[in-house]
Formats: sequence, structure tokens, C-alpha cells
Amino acid sequence: MIKHIFSDMDGTLLQSNCKISENTIKTIKESQIPFTLVSARSPQEMVESIADLELHEPQIAFNGGLIFQQTPNGKKVLQETPINPEGIKQVLTILRQDFPDISCSLYDLENWYIEKVDKGIEYEAQVCDFDPVIVDFVSLLKQTDLKIFKIMLISFDDAEMKALNEKLQHLNKAGLAVTQSARNYLEITDNLAKKSRGVQYIQELEELAKDDLAAFGDGYNDLVMLKQVGTPIVMDNALPGVKEYAKYVTKDNDNDGVAYGILNYLTDK
Repeated sequence: MIKHIFSDMDGTLLQSNCKISENTIKTIKESQIPFTLVSARSPQEMVESIADLELHEPQIAFNGGLIFQQTPNGKKVLQETPINPEGIKQVLTILRQDFPDISCSLYDLENWYIEKVDKGIEYEAQVCDFDPVIVDFVSLLKQTDLKIFKIMLISFDDAEMKALNEKLQHLNKAGLAVTQSARNYLEITDNLAKKSRGVQYIQELEELAKDDLAAFGDGYNDLVMLKQVGTPIVMDNALPGVKEYAKYVTKDNDNDGVAYGILNYLTDK
């Protein structure tokens, strides 16, 4: 019997319009199984889904860099792993020298920071529930109390994305985690910020066994989460190679794959 479900958001729980279908909302609520969102998104980009699903459990943002609960008084931080400021400076130096046209964003607990509005920012703004703050990154990083949890890089040029990914991979040995979460997105967090770490936190909190846990995912940053649970379920629209890690493959995100998976693989009909 599954006692806790973990789900990625983009490409998994959310449809292409970045909304959760009414059928999926109904199915999750009726399952009465505790449900945790596990996303590369910031908390601000998760609050609508948390409200729609009426979730009270701990939620996982920034690929595991932040674990929080949404309360009537705001966000209660349970665990946080921000990026070392020197790591941020290192990334920005590489971008300025070798990839000046890459769209770059920085995220703290409440804000989405950019230096300029470009094609990538315009694209992200279409699916985001809040507006970016335009700042100078050098000045921003001088704030001693600043906690940046994610650097997001966007490119619509596959060759550029491949080159960028390869250029930044050495940072995995420098305390940073570089993950391509989707075709056009490269996301950088602290090396300890992994979706599996968030799952483990809740697993230990609730004293659950691996076989008590199920997870839904579609991307490469979901692999560590899928390995962490007893019932890994992968979307039909998953990136190449991800289905190899599935116990079950469900329908795609535009055809209520999460709801189908819950009804067919996790609960008694």
C-alpha cells in the first residue's frame, strides 16, 4: 500500500498549459494519499498548484534545495540548501565570457531576478505566475543576507545548449549540480540539492519504507527521485532514456497521466 506520492510538476503533473486538470485534482484528493510536489520550480511558482490540491504536506522546491510547508502565515522553511556565492560568481563569469546570449535567471525564496528581458525570459514569463525583478547581478550578490537557490539558463539552440551543458559539467565537482531538466532548460543548484534528498527527508520524517513510496516523473532531474521510491512511474512523454527507470509507464501529461497512474497502479479500484 502506497503511503506517500511524490510528483514532478512540469511535463508530469501539469499539462502543456501549465495547469492541473480537474480530473487529476479530483483523483489526487480522492486517493487520500499524502502528496508532495517535487519540482525545480521556486515556491512562488508552486503555490497555485498547492492551493488547487489543498496540500498540507511538506513540499520540495529547487530540485530539493528547499523543503517547505505552505501555511496560512506564509512559507515555513523546513530545510534549505542555497548555492555558495562563489559558485554563482563562477557560473556568471563563464556565461559572460563564453555564452553572453544565454538567458539567465537567479531565484531566492520569494523573487525571480534577471538582468534583462530576452527571448528566454519572455518564454518563461508566459508560464510563470509572478514577474521578474530586473537587477544588476554584481550588485545583487553584494547583499550579505542573500540566499540564491537556483540559477536557470534557457537556450532555444540545441547546439548551444549542448555546448553550455558540457562547459558547466566540471562544476559538479565544485559543489554545484548542473541538470538539464528539459530541452531548453539548464538548472544549477547546490550539489546537495537533489530531489532524492527531499524525498528522503519526508521518508524519515514519516518513518516510511521505500516500498511505501511512489513517484511520477519525466525528466533527467527526476531520476534520483525515481530511484528513491519503491514504485517509480514515468510519463509517456518522458525524455529519452527515462522510461528505463520506471516500474510503470503511464499516459502523457496532457492525458492525465498522474491520475491514470494513481488509479491503475497505486490504489484499489
